[in-house]
Amino acid sequence: MTTPPVLYRRWAEIPLETVTEQITRKLITGQQMMLAHVYLTKGAIVPKHQHHNEQFTYILEGALRFFMGEDGTETYDVRAGEVLHIPSNVWHKAEALEDTLDVDIFSPPREDWLNKTDAYFHQK
Repeated sequence: MTTPPVLYRRWAEIPLETVTEQITRKLITGQQMMLAHVYLTKGAIVPKHQHHNEQFTYILEGALRFFMGEDGTETYDVRAGEVLHIPSNVWHKAEALEDTLDVDIFSPPREDWLNKTDAYFHQK
């Protein structure tokens, strides 16, 4: 069995991808995990969605309000220095309460982000 090479990256050298007018991101992907810097301007909305990937969201700067569950009635305000764990297949939506830098960790990697089929960002 071949061991994959060690990956060393600098965030400053990773291209910034525009997701919406208010959301951009940078991705680093391994075989079983994905690490993302997600930049959201105040008022940005990540529409309600779910995915089979387990997710940790760690806020470095700013704050996000998460609406959890299919009805969105369970809310969490996650601020700088705080982490939210979202298990597989849990419905969730987010709103940026401030300009925010969030680090998302997914296992396995988000294929829809990698192949640009994350259409839920553009639903009205």
